[in-house]
Amino acid sequence: MKDILIITSYYPPEIGAASNRIAHLAEGLKDKKFNVSILTPLPNYPTGKIFKAYKGHFKLTTIEKGTTVNRLWIYASNSKNKLLRLIAMFSYSFSLLWFFTFNKIPQKVIVQSPPLLVAFTCMLFLKSKKRKLILNVSDLWPIAGLELGALKKNFSYSILEKIEHFNYKKADLILGQSEEILTHVTSIYPDKATFLYRNYPEIKNEDLNFKATPEGKIKMVYAGLLGIAQGIYELCNRLNYDYIEFHIYGSGSEQEKIENYITNNPQLPITFHGQVSRNELHEVLKQYDITIIPLLNRIYGSVPSKIFEYAKLGLPMLYFGGGEGENIIRNNNLGWIAKSGDYNDLNRVISSIDKQNLNTELNNAIKTIAYTRFDLKNQLDNLALKLSN
Repeated sequence: MKDILIITSYYPPEIGAASNRIAHLAEGLKDKKFNVSILTPLPNYPTGKIFKAYKGHFKLTTIEKGTTVNRLWIYASNSKNKLLRLIAMFSYSFSLLWFFTFNKIPQKVIVQSPPLLVAFTCMLFLKSKKRKLILNVSDLWPIAGLELGALKKNFSYSILEKIEHFNYKKADLILGQSEEILTHVTSIYPDKATFLYRNYPEIKNEDLNFKATPEGKIKMVYAGLLGIAQGIYELCNRLNYDYIEFHIYGSGSEQEKIENYITNNPQLPITFHGQVSRNELHEVLKQYDITIIPLLNRIYGSVPSKIFEYAKLGLPMLYFGGGEGENIIRNNNLGWIAKSGDYNDLNRVISSIDKQNLNTELNNAIKTIAYTRFDLKNQLDNLALKLSN
C-alpha cells in the first residue's frame, strides 16, 4: 500500500467547498489502495474559533473513515484585521514545522494552496527532505486577492507573487481545479506537470423528488458561505422581487448584515434559514425551483464547486460569477447565465425564466448530464495513475 500525506487548512467537520473537496480526495485515494493521512488545523472555519469538541488540544490524532487525521494547534481567527489573519497562518506554519521535525513524513505529499504561506512552509521544508510534492491549487493567489479588492499591487503583493512562483517551481505535479489555473501555471513554468482535478462531489444518484409548484413566484435559493466574495448582502439589495422569493442558508462574515437587512425590510420575500449540514441541505433543496451561484467579482481561476454538486442533484442554476463557470453552465445546459456584476442583466434573466419549465423533466435532464460528464471515479482513476508513478 502506498503512503500519502495530505496537508490542508480545511477539513471536516468544517463546512465549505475546500473541506469537502479534500475529504472526497482522501476517501477516493483510500479506495485506490493508498494509505492516506491528513494534516490539518484544529477545526475553526468559518467561525474563527476552535470548535468546542476540540478545545484544549495542541495536537489531536484520530482515525476517521479509515484515515489518520492529525489536527494541529492554530491561533484561530476570522478577523478582518490583516495582521491577525497573518498571525493565524504563521501559527499553523509553526505547528507544521514542529510536526515535520518529530514525525515520519511519507515520500508523497499533497499540499493544498491557498493559503500561500502555509503552502510555502511545506514546499520549502519538505522539498529539502526530497519528498515528491503535489500542489493542489484551488484558487490563484495573490491574483484572486487583487480581484476581490483584498490586496493592492504594492511591495507586499510582489512578495506574495514570488512565494506563489516558488511554490509552483518546487512542485513535482500541480493539480488545478480549473483550466484557467493550469494555463496560469504553465505560463510561468511551461514544462511543469499538471492535472485538471475538478471539484466533483460524490453523491449517490438518488431522486430528490423536487416538489413542483407551478403557481406563484420562483423559489430561488442560495446555500453556502456568506462572505465578501459571494456578495449575498449586495444581492439582497439589488434583486427585483417581482418574480422571486429568495431563501438563504449558510454562515459567514456577512451574516449579521444580511439578517439586519431582512429585519429592516420585512416587506421583501427574503428568508434566512441559518446553517444546515450537507445532508440536511440536500433534503431541503427539494422545495426550491432554482439556485443562484454568485460571485461579487469575477475571479480568474475560480470555478465554484457548487456547480457540480447541484448538477448531480438535478437543481437548475442561475450563474452570476463570470469566468470559466459560465462555460460549464452553458456547455452542459445546466441553467441560466447573467453577466458578472450586472444586476440589471441578472434581473432581466430572472424575469425571462418561465416557472412552468422548472419541472421534473428539467431536473432529470441536468442530473443525467452531470453523472455522465462530472465523474469523480474516472477522475480519481486517472489521478491515482499519476500518483503511482
